[in-house]
Amino acid sequence: MQLRTNQMARASQHPKDSSFNLRIDPALKAAFTAATEAEDKPAAQVVRDLMRAYVKQRARRAFAAEARRQSLEAAERARDPDSDEYAVTREIEAEFDRDDFGEERKP
Repeated sequence: MQLRTNQMARASQHPKDSSFNLRIDPALKAAFTAATEAEDKPAAQVVRDLMRAYVKQRARRAFAAEARRQSLEAAERARDPDSDEYAVTREIEAEFDRDDFGEERKP
């Protein structure tokens, strides 16, 4: 593309969109197109929304897996009598075992 000297290149805040090509069964494409048309939504927008939802779901699963890993690691440390986690766990258990648990203490 050539620009004339008195013409400036357009500077955009947003990068240009890119294409995503995929092969799809013709029956699925027809059903999807019919469904998006019935909702008066562009098929491309629905696909973008599905992609965003998938990416978000993936991030949530990764977060949950990491939280579980950390929880299991902390639970393992809490079983080690030489660890700080063990001492803290015993203190918490002692609080639960108190008769006045949950009641406000008066100074």
